[in-house]
Amino acid sequence: MRDWAANTSMRLNRGVEAVVAVLMALLVLDVWLGVVDRYFFHWQLPWPEIIARYLMIWAAMLAVSSGIARRDHIGLTAAIMRVPLGLRRPVLVAIDLCILALFFYVFWFGLGFADSGAKRQAMIFGVSLQPFYAAIPAAAALACIQTVLAMIRDAGTHLDMPPFGETSA
Repeated sequence: MRDWAANTSMRLNRGVEAVVAVLMALLVLDVWLGVVDRYFFHWQLPWPEIIARYLMIWAAMLAVSSGIARRDHIGLTAAIMRVPLGLRRPVLVAIDLCILALFFYVFWFGLGFADSGAKRQAMIFGVSLQPFYAAIPAAAALACIQTVLAMIRDAGTHLDMPPFGETSA
């Protein structure tokens, strides 16, 4: 089960990182186009700044699950290392459960947030803001999945054995 969780987490993370890389490339191109427009061509395009905002939100939100998969998020390691070895594993599992509860909360209320975007329109595009607002529940759902996979994979031992074969130097 732990091997399955590790492999699933790694494959899902690769896919998310690929999507984030594409979004970041589009963000760079969009900002570059806005700069070229402003200083050279004077087309006065109204949309590059808006597109950049939503690309950045989607990229940043999706990258959260990557941090969870790699255990690169804030972990309070200095405090946890002071916990006696026998209690460390239950404390780490409890922290993972708190993280899962937090992201499930964000997912649950993010659904309503995304739904509220259906009633709003982007002034420049005239389209619904729902796909843009959907970054919150989509990222939270991915974070929940990665948290569960990381919990199964690590079982509270991730301070002793870093995920994906990384070594702490």
